[in-house]
Amino acid sequence: MYDQLLQSTPCGLYCPAGGFHVDPHKAVDRAVVTHAHSDHARSGSRHYLSARRSEKLLRMRMDADAELQFLDYGKSISVNGVNVCFYPAGHMLGSAQVRLEYRGQVAVITGDYKLGNDPTCESWQPVRCNLLVTESTFGLPIYRWDPDTPIFAAINDWWRNNRDNGKCSVLYGYAVGKSQRLLAGLDPSIGPIYTHGAVEKGTDAYRRTAVELPKTTYVGQITGKHDWKGAMVVAVPSAHGTPWMRRFGRVSTAMASGWMAIRGARRRRSVDRGFVISDHVDWPSLLEAVTLCDPDTVWVTHGYTAAVTRYLRETGRDAVAIDSQSRFDIDDEEEMPPS
Repeated sequence: MYDQLLQSTPCGLYCPAGGFHVDPHKAVDRAVVTHAHSDHARSGSRHYLSARRSEKLLRMRMDADAELQFLDYGKSISVNGVNVCFYPAGHMLGSAQVRLEYRGQVAVITGDYKLGNDPTCESWQPVRCNLLVTESTFGLPIYRWDPDTPIFAAINDWWRNNRDNGKCSVLYGYAVGKSQRLLAGLDPSIGPIYTHGAVEKGTDAYRRTAVELPKTTYVGQITGKHDWKGAMVVAVPSAHGTPWMRRFGRVSTAMASGWMAIRGARRRRSVDRGFVISDHVDWPSLLEAVTLCDPDTVWVTHGYTAAVTRYLRETGRDAVAIDSQSRFDIDDEEEMPPS
C-alpha cells in the first residue's frame, strides 16, 4: 500500500519515489536525517538533508566534504516529486520528525522523540498522517516518566548534600542531548559546574545555536592541584571507574537515564544514585502520540516492537513491527539497556 512512499530495507527506511533513505544504517547516495546522534546520522553518505536547528551538531558528525542541506521546521522541499517537511521531535536540539507526502499519501517518521517541554529543544508536535513510524525504546507499561521539576529538584538536593559533605558530584549522561538537558536543570548557585570533554563539545554547539545553559568549565582546562569539593561534573557514562575520575577525590556518582526505572539498574551501573530521565517517549506518551497523529497504519521499530504492536492491534490499530538495526547496537550509552 505504501510501497512507493516508504519501505523497510537492509539499509533502513527507503523512499523509492524520492530516491532517498531516512536515517540509513549504511552509506547511501541521499540521506534524510532525523537528528545528530550517531546511530541516526552516520557518516559516508554523499548528500544529507536535515532540520536547520541540527546544523552545528550535524557538522560535528560528518566528514568535511559531505554535502549538507538544511531546512527550517515547517518548510517543505520537493525531492523527485516527494514533498519533504520537518517537524520538531522534542528528542534533542534539532531533532525532527520527517513528513513525506506523495500522491495523496502521508508518512511521518518520528525518529527518536519525546512529548513535553524541554528548554534545550523544540517541543514535539503531532502531525496527522496515513502511516506513522514510531520508535519503541521504552515501549512497555512499566516505563512512565515523572515531570522534570521534581526530578531536577532531587538532583540539585543530591548535589547540595554532597557539597555539604565535602564531596564532588559526578552526574553521567550521554554527551549530546542528555547532558545539555541536565545542565539546563542544574542550580548554579550550589557550586561550580564542570564538563567532560565530550560533553563540552556538544555544549558548545548548543550555545552556538542560541540555547541558554549555565556557565561551565571544561575539566581539561584545570591544571595542577584543584579543590573539587562541592563541584558538579557532568560526564559521559564511559568515564565511570576510569583513571580520569581520580582527580576529583571523594565523589558521589549518579546516572540520569530512563533505564534507571528498572530495579537493580543503578546497582549494575555501580553508581550511588539513579535519576529517571529519558529523551524518549514512555508508554503513555507513545500511545498519546499515536492517538494525536491518528494514522491508518503504524510501523513500530527500535525497541519493544512486539509489545507495542500487539497492544495497538488489540485496541483497533493496524500495526506492524518492522525490521531495523538493533536499537541497542549503538554508541549512545545513555540509551543502552543495563546488562
